Amino acid sequence: MTVPPTIVAPSILAADFARLADEVRAVEGAADWLHVDVMDNHFVPNLTIGLPVVQSLRAATQIPFDVHLMIEDPRRWAPGYADAGAYNVTFHAEACDDPVALAKDLRSAGAKAGLAIDRDTPIEPYLELLPSFDTLLIMTIKAGFGGQRFIPQLLEKVRAARRHVAAGHLELRIEVDGGIAADTIEAAAEAGADAFVAGTAVYGADDPAEAVRRLRALADRAISGA
Repeated sequence: MTVPPTIVAPSILAADFARLADEVRAVEGAADWLHVDVMDNHFVPNLTIGLPVVQSLRAATQIPFDVHLMIEDPRRWAPGYADAGAYNVTFHAEACDDPVALAKDLRSAGAKAGLAIDRDTPIEPYLELLPSFDTLLIMTIKAGFGGQRFIPQLLEKVRAARRHVAAGHLELRIEVDGGIAADTIEAAAEAGADAFVAGTAVYGADDPAEAVRRLRALADRAISGA
C-alpha cells in the first residue's frame, strides 16, 4: 500500500465568524481540507454553526469540507451535509446506535464517511467497524470546545488504530483533532495519524496559509522518520 499524502485541515471554529468567507480564502492553496465543527448544545455543551452556513460556504471555496458532527441524532442530520457537498462527514460513535448503517447512507449520498471517538471512549469496540469507514477521527481533547490543550496519552488510541489498519490493509484516514500545533503534530504523526485538524495554530497565525504549510512539513518529517 502506498502512503497517502498528509492532510492538514484548518478548523474554522478558530476563525473570525464575521469574516468566514475571507478566512476560508486565507488558506486556499495550502489547506487540504476545511474542518467544519458542527455542535448542537446537546451532544456537547457548545453551539456553533449548522447546515445553512455550510451551504453558503460551499459556494465560496473549492477546498473540500471535512464536516465534524458533534450532535445528537446524526442519522437525521448527517446526510444533509453530504447533499450540501461535504467531502467527508464524520459523526460520533457515542451518538449513533448503528454507525455502519449511517456510513452506508453517507457514501450513498456521495460523501466519505467518518467515525469520531471522543476522549473518554475506548477505541477497541469500534476497530472491527473500520472497513465501513473512510476516516477515523480520534479526539486528542474532549469534544466540544476549541483551544484546549493536547492530551498526549490519547495517542495510544492512534497507535492502536494504526496497528489495526496496517494488519487489515485498510484504506482509512486516521485523523486527530484537538490541540494540534507545531509542538504536537510530530508526536501525532509518529503515532500513526495522517490527517490533522488545526484551529488556533492556523487562524491564530499572522499568515494562516504559511502555518498550514509549516504544519504539513513537520508532519511529513515525522512520518518519514527524517
